[in-house]
Amino acid sequence: MEPLSILVIDDEPLARRRLIRLLGAMPGIKIVGTAGNVQQACVLVAELLPDVILLDIQMPGGTGFDILERLGNNAPAVVFVTAFDHYALRAFEAAAVDYVTKPIEPNRLRTAIDRARMAIAALTSAERVLELNETVRALRQALRKQEAQVADIWVKARGEFIRIALDRVVRFQAERDYVRIHTENKSYLHHESLASLAGRLDPAEFLRLHRSSIVRRHCIVGLRQAPFAALIALLSDGSEIRVGRTYVKQVRPLSTER
Repeated sequence: MEPLSILVIDDEPLARRRLIRLLGAMPGIKIVGTAGNVQQACVLVAELLPDVILLDIQMPGGTGFDILERLGNNAPAVVFVTAFDHYALRAFEAAAVDYVTKPIEPNRLRTAIDRARMAIAALTSAERVLELNETVRALRQALRKQEAQVADIWVKARGEFIRIALDRVVRFQAERDYVRIHTENKSYLHHESLASLAGRLDPAEFLRLHRSSIVRRHCIVGLRQAPFAALIALLSDGSEIRVGRTYVKQVRPLSTER
């Protein structure tokens, strides 16, 4: 059996190295290259003609779908490597063979590679259609659990795009039509209104303290009484946020949870 040639496309070096390590433990696999951005990926797909591409969806300066649109007639089988987000609906519309989620589990990746091998052998037969339909159903089911939530945020800083994982965020602060994103030791300016972002955040993880402030719940380390029955929220990064009158009732119960 000819080895399955695979091109790994992901903007994160650690993710690429993990994929290469996991693939290296599988028989019948030949890793022909890696790419970290859309332009590089398009060039390598055309040059190497891999059987399969492992494709991250969110990348700086574009998405995995930009790559798919340039594949042409000799398109490889596609396995998306992603977290569920608003791009996922387009993932199965683009007829991906399968998907794996981050953090990647070896057995799940092995299953996806096996399905890719079967899809290549079946080409456009009814067998491949059934596999795709199964993937679509599973993806839709998972999406319903995470709809309207955001997994990470892209910001532009000094001409570069930077991905900020949502679990690193301590608080969001409105700055006119922008949002200042604060992590434990750094802040970034994001071109989106706080109202727009608020609709995509998980209320189980984030709490609005003020019309201009949203904080991560577990980053609230204390509450201090202020004059006129007001509250001050003390955060893990050392900042203090005055709780707006509208939000005092939903914040005050936090003191009984601790």
